[in-house]
Formats: sequence, structure tokens, C-alpha cells
Amino acid sequence: MPDTAVDPTSTRLLVVDDFEGLLAILQAALTQQDFPVLTTTSAAGARDILHHTPIALILLDIGLPDASGMDLIGEFKTVYPDTAVVMLTAQTDLETALSCLRLGADDFLAKPVDIDLLLATVQRVLEKRLLRMENRRYQRQLELANFRARFLHELVLEMNTVYLSASELDQVLQAILVGITAAEGLQFHRAFIALFDDQHQELSGCLALGPDQREDAGRIWRNLKEQNFTLRDILANIQQQQSDVAANRIVRQLRVASSAGDHLLIRAAQERRCFNVVDGKVVGDEDSLVPPDLLALLGETSFVVVPLFAPTRSLGVLIADHFVTHEPINAELLADLQIFAAQASLAIEHSRLYTSMQRKIGELVALANELEKNKDLLVKAERTAALGQMASQLAHALRNPITSIGGTARLLSRKTDNPEWLKFLNMMAKEATRVEATLNDIYTFVEHGPPQKQRQPLGSLVRKALMLFYGTMQRQEIQHELLLAAPEPDLALDGDQIKEMLAHLLHNAMEAMPEGGQLTVTTSVDENGMSILVRDSGVGLADAILDRATEPFFTTKTYGTGLGLAMAERIAKDHGGSLALAPHRGGGTDARIFLPLP
Repeated sequence: MPDTAVDPTSTRLLVVDDFEGLLAILQAALTQQDFPVLTTTSAAGARDILHHTPIALILLDIGLPDASGMDLIGEFKTVYPDTAVVMLTAQTDLETALSCLRLGADDFLAKPVDIDLLLATVQRVLEKRLLRMENRRYQRQLELANFRARFLHELVLEMNTVYLSASELDQVLQAILVGITAAEGLQFHRAFIALFDDQHQELSGCLALGPDQREDAGRIWRNLKEQNFTLRDILANIQQQQSDVAANRIVRQLRVASSAGDHLLIRAAQERRCFNVVDGKVVGDEDSLVPPDLLALLGETSFVVVPLFAPTRSLGVLIADHFVTHEPINAELLADLQIFAAQASLAIEHSRLYTSMQRKIGELVALANELEKNKDLLVKAERTAALGQMASQLAHALRNPITSIGGTARLLSRKTDNPEWLKFLNMMAKEATRVEATLNDIYTFVEHGPPQKQRQPLGSLVRKALMLFYGTMQRQEIQHELLLAAPEPDLALDGDQIKEMLAHLLHNAMEAMPEGGQLTVTTSVDENGMSILVRDSGVGLADAILDRATEPFFTTKTYGTGLGLAMAERIAKDHGGSLALAPHRGGGTDARIFLPLP
């Protein structure tokens, strides 16, 4: 049967009659009405024409020399169901006409043929044929739409089961790729996923699935079919699926800055818009350019780009192609991929939220544990520092007067023999000595002891000290960033004193940002040791104030003892290091601690 036999708009006619004179008359009348007409006088000729030429309608004589027209009705209708048949006969009885109609004829004309009636009948039968074919086409489209809806529904259910059981992002991405490329899925040959980083600064390739070479695809899916692997089986063993090396080598090279607003992938993500690329050009949008480096990286000029997005942000893009067959990706398949991508976007966002929640839970647990272990650290640090410095100041302020009083009393006692005077002078000398001893005892009791050093990494101590202020940062809306050097050497440190030192610095930084700001804590390594930089975005300090900031009891606050920075500097010096304060160019203050290598 010719490929064009199902063309509903065809009006080509075939007249089959053994009387050549009638053929000539009918051909002339029909041709005059712009109908293309072929003629033949036999059943064999009719079969030959139908085999090679699409025919819309046959005017068929009942009595042919090599066959009965009534026998040919069923044959032609079976082989060419979209070809209409109108019978021509000299027999005018009703039974013959009804028999023809029962056998499948569309109408019946008696000879001699009335030309006007013939033309009206041909026009009516062709219109009926067109309606019948259109109706069948619409029915097929409805059936196909119903099939695709059921297919997508089943696929979504299968994928949803995997999404709900998979919490790791890689598992979710792998499931998405399998759903796109599986024979029981959307049947794309390759699929690539690219996602934005946490700061939304760059779109980078994450995972891909597809054959190394075009000839490998058939072999891969044949093997799965021979093992009776269904989509459910593949998804059930998702953790065992190994992503293809070549496809992932391609996707790992995919990196596009978010600021590249004209790039096709960035546009798809930001505009939440699909792009269908055919032969290197965007279908329906001639102004959109496909980056040559993207075509070269994929090794394919026809593919689709579908956005992945959550309600409040863009997540990335899906790229899929028919790498093996180069078949065009039609609108229906693209719509199916969009529906699939919408569900996949929710799964990706769910995984990210789950991961973020787990991380925050871990931080809160660690914070609770650290607070439990160090709940008295800040109080003890401030109290000890205050008592120590007060004792130092008292010893310095009182020792000289007490020494003078005691020395004078002893000197006078040697110059008098008056028993009454000696009694009081000896009492004064004795009590002065006792006050000196008490001051020394107090100073010795509250004096900060020498560090008990052990070799340990500095980074973990910095992290723990920062965690102590998690609640304060949340309340004051302070954003923080922790940048730890890696790798880092072990230093000889007293862990408690180092955390106390950092607590003083962090406390000062928080007080400098009562309305919120940015806190950055950075560690770095050089050939001599490690440095800790605590940078705040607060109001900062004038140079004159910075010079006195580490002096005991010096403070610019309306409350506090002014001992925090003094204690921090003392601990740094006890570890052989130093504390330096400097204004930051962008505002705020830099507090830098240096600790030497052991």
C-alpha cells in the first residue's frame, strides 16, 4: 500500500469500467471539476493502480470482464480502508444496491449516469471520507494522550517511591537520570543534570547517564531486557547503578557563571523556560544562540534543555538528547519531560532541605554538647581575668604603702625604748607583714596558671569556640563565615585557654555589632606557625583606642571590666604568640592571633 494512501485531503479518483466510451465521458466530466482521474477497464488494472498510486475514491462497475465488482468491494476495503467506493451498475433493483452497501460501498449510482448526480455524489462521499479519517485521527490522538497520561502517572508513582526513600542528593539525581533514559521511562538516550551552587554563583554539572558511543546504547538496553529488568527493578537497585564514565566526564566539564545571562542554560534556569535545539538552532526562537562550546562538549547538535526549579529559587537544568538515533524531540515528549522535571525539582529540593536540616541538627547537637562541656567557660574566664588583674593592681597599689608602713614601724621600734610605743610599733609591723602575705596569697590564688599544652589541631578549637556564640549570632542577626586552613599542623596548645582566648575575641566582636553584621573567622598556615583572624563589620576603633585596647581595665563601654582583650593577649603570649588589633578597610576591626609551630 502506498505511504500516502491515508492522506485525507487527496481527491484522486479511479474509474473502473469495461466500457471505454463511458470512461472517457466520466473522465472528462470529473477532470473539468479539477479532480485528478485515472481509468482502467479491468480488475487487474485497478489492483495495479491502487498498489502504486494513492486513490481517494473508486467509481467501480459491478460487471467487469475479469471479476465481479461486488467481490472487489471487500478486497479493496480490506487492503485500502481509507479509499471510498461508489458502485456503478446498469442494474437498478434495490436488492443489488443494498448488497453493495452491506459489502462496504459508500454509495451506489445507476447507469446511465447523471453527470450532475455523479459530481454531487463524489463530492459528498469525499467529504464523508475526510470526516471519517479526521475522526479516526482525533480518536488516535485521544488514545495516545490517554496512554501517555497513564504512562506518566505510572512513571511518577514509581519515581515518587524512590524519591521518598532516597535522602542523599546523588541517589535522587541517579533516580532522575534512570527515569529519563530507561526503556520503560522517557527513553532519552542521554541525560545530564547541572545545578547551581549554594551561593547561586555558578551552574555546574553534577551527574549524567548515557552510553559512551552510539553503538553501545542498543547493547546496554538489550542486556537489561534479556535480564528482564523493569524500571521498578532498576530503581529498586538504584544504589548499585554506576553512572557512565564518559557521560560524567562530559558533565563535570560543564560550568557556567550565573552572571552569564545570555547563555542558553542560564536563560533556561532563570526564565524557567524550555529550549528545543535542532541542528544547533533553537526551535521557534531564531534570536537565541546556542553556545558553540556547549555543542562541542555534548558532541550533539540536537537536544532539549528543561529548567529545574523550586517555588522560591532556580535549582538548575536538565539536558536530554537522542544521541543514538538523532530522532527529533517532538512537543509531546518535551511536555512529558517538563512534567517529569517538575517532580524531579521537588525531589531535589526535598533532598537539599533534608540535608540542610540534618546538618543543622548535627550543629545543634554539637552546640549542646559543647555548651554542656564549656557552660562555665565564659563566666570563669571573665571572673578569673577580673580577679587576677584586680589582684595585680591591688598588689601594685597597696604593696608599696604597706611596705613603707611596715618598714617605718620597724625602724621606729629600733629607735625607742618606750614600752608603750614599742607595743604599737611592733603591732603595726606585724600586721603590715600579714597584709603583704595576704596580697601575695590572693594574687597567687587567682593568677592565671601556665598553659597545659598538648599537641592538637587548632581548627577544631576555633569551631567549638564559635559554636558557643551560635545563639547570640542568631538573636543579633549576625551572619558568620568560618574558613579553616586545610591541611593544618598540630600545635602545642592548652585547649581550654585557647577557647577562652577566642571567647574573649568573639565576645568583643559580637558587642561591636549589636544590630547585626558579618563575622568572619579565618585560620591560615605559614612556615612559622598559624594565624587566627577574627574580623567583624562593627563600628571599629580609632587608632588611639586600639593602642590601649589590651591594657587591663581599659574599656570604651559603659559596662564591663575591660579585661577581655588583656586576657586574650596574655594567653597568646603564654603560648609564645601575639595578638594584634587593626582597623579593617571595609569597616570593623581585625583581631589577629599568631601561634608558633612547636
